Amino acid sequence: MLDNRYKKISTLEDALSHIHDGSSLMFGGFGGIGSPPTLIEGILDKGIRDLTLIGNDTGFPNIGIGKLVSRGHAKKCIVSHIGSNPIAGQLMTDGKLDIEFSPQGTLAERIRAGGVGLGGILVDVGIDNEIVSGGKQRIVVDSKEYLLETPLTADVSIVFAQKADPFGNLIYDKSARNMNPLVAMAGKFTIAEVEEIVPLSELDPEQIITPGIYIDMIIKSKGVNWKWVWE
Repeated sequence: MLDNRYKKISTLEDALSHIHDGSSLMFGGFGGIGSPPTLIEGILDKGIRDLTLIGNDTGFPNIGIGKLVSRGHAKKCIVSHIGSNPIAGQLMTDGKLDIEFSPQGTLAERIRAGGVGLGGILVDVGIDNEIVSGGKQRIVVDSKEYLLETPLTADVSIVFAQKADPFGNLIYDKSARNMNPLVAMAGKFTIAEVEEIVPLSELDPEQIITPGIYIDMIIKSKGVNWKWVWE
């Protein structure tokens, strides 16, 4: 019989009870690939607002995390770019959405640093770019100057995986893996939306990307409803 450590399988309703107005929400995905559609749609339906979104980008207007951005559910985004979502750009221009840009590799490392408990990372990317370097502490190591980039964590992380077992070990589908493994580590509470839940011992240990120790809750995905995409 499974003990409580393995009883992570839950419902969408329970998952959404951990996400509130004003929460910081870290998400996996690149464009729309690898973002959890059921959780995103659930946040929309519940009307959760004033979110700080942390992830690679702002998706497309009706795909991925872009639906939350386009419909005004976010107050701030920490991302590497917003170019695929013109609504995000307009909201930023209108002063309705705060955008913090971070170079893509630096963003990934900031998330990883948050997940493993580092106090920060040193990078020279963007050191001569005021948009990137403005206000950041500069540190000299071996006569070379670096920017100190702070780690990123969130109240809740949401990730999307192909398979999970009841302990929360995760396998991702090809490029849908993208930012998900890093995001899974950096949430104070991490929810995995998965396409398939399999019994313990069925996953090949050599294929597991995210160990279950990082996952607090698992929900079964309803998949992508294309009605959501084109609405």
